[in-house]
Amino acid sequence: MPPGNGEAMVHYEDTIKRKVAPEIIFSFVSSDLKRSLQTVFGNKRIATWGSRDSPANRAKFDRMEEGDEVLIVEGATIKLLGRVAAKVVSPDLSRKLWQNLHGDAVQGWDLIYFLANPREVGVPFATVRTLLGYQPDFQLRGFTAVSAERLNRFYSDYDDLYSILLASREGQEIRKTPNEIIPPYGNPIDPLPDAIEESTEQETPPESEHSWMQWRLLRFGIQAGQKVWAPRNDQSRITSAYNFSEFEETFASGLDTQVKYIENIDVVWKEEFRIDAAFEVENSTSIYSGLLRFADLAMVAPNTHYPLFIVAPSERRNRVREQLARPTFKGRPAMGDPTLTAKER
Repeated sequence: MPPGNGEAMVHYEDTIKRKVAPEIIFSFVSSDLKRSLQTVFGNKRIATWGSRDSPANRAKFDRMEEGDEVLIVEGATIKLLGRVAAKVVSPDLSRKLWQNLHGDAVQGWDLIYFLANPREVGVPFATVRTLLGYQPDFQLRGFTAVSAERLNRFYSDYDDLYSILLASREGQEIRKTPNEIIPPYGNPIDPLPDAIEESTEQETPPESEHSWMQWRLLRFGIQAGQKVWAPRNDQSRITSAYNFSEFEETFASGLDTQVKYIENIDVVWKEEFRIDAAFEVENSTSIYSGLLRFADLAMVAPNTHYPLFIVAPSERRNRVREQLARPTFKGRPAMGDPTLTAKER
């Protein structure tokens, strides 16, 4: 967005900050795109942006994929970060959403993209310019795509982009991701052997207690305005016991993440293209299996960071620490800090 451009600011307020009613968009898109948008946004208003349909812009637009990150920059400031949920070329929708306010142009902004998880940022563009390896005098000129080489270099050194921008905004030091993080256990505990095996004693999980904990976490997620998921095999049991049925239709809806190994995590909170939290309830069952699912989740979504919770009785705290010390988990940054939650009666 050119700095001080009143027309761009009006459009930003209208279709990014206030967003667009879905029924307006649905009148101009195909039934397939409508279903895709409904899967991601439900009935919520949708942040929408567009670019002029020039040959150079069209080439970049064609390479844009669902899940790609978008920065909206005004002059020297990054205003917003979001993810591409879908895109469409539509002169009719462009005319509906955006007028050429000065009357000196007939072109529209026909290359339209819909943004999930839009978050206002408010940090200097110079921050990203440095992180992505551009020259100090590099200036944006309209619709710009970051090369795969720069992105790969960035993600080999840093965590997800939003966390880095947030740290910059709050004046925190931006650190490169270390190759290995040793878990900060806090209070000293007895030295652990090199290999620790899960107890082989027979444990019969109290299924009703496990389901009750899932239900509580699912309900907390709904109260927090999240979409929620539990494994399909558990959903009917939770619905029958607690009359709860507000599950996401599919675990993968709105996510650009492989789900084969992770859709059996006990409870997941998510929003559009973002997982916000994941919970494994381990009141008496094998802690190792829950941690393994978390490890799979960290592998298939390595640049997205969110809290992972083992929900367990306080007397199992040392068992969790023992399992985190296994070589499988010890070097994983996302799993280095054992967060334990004692069950509340």
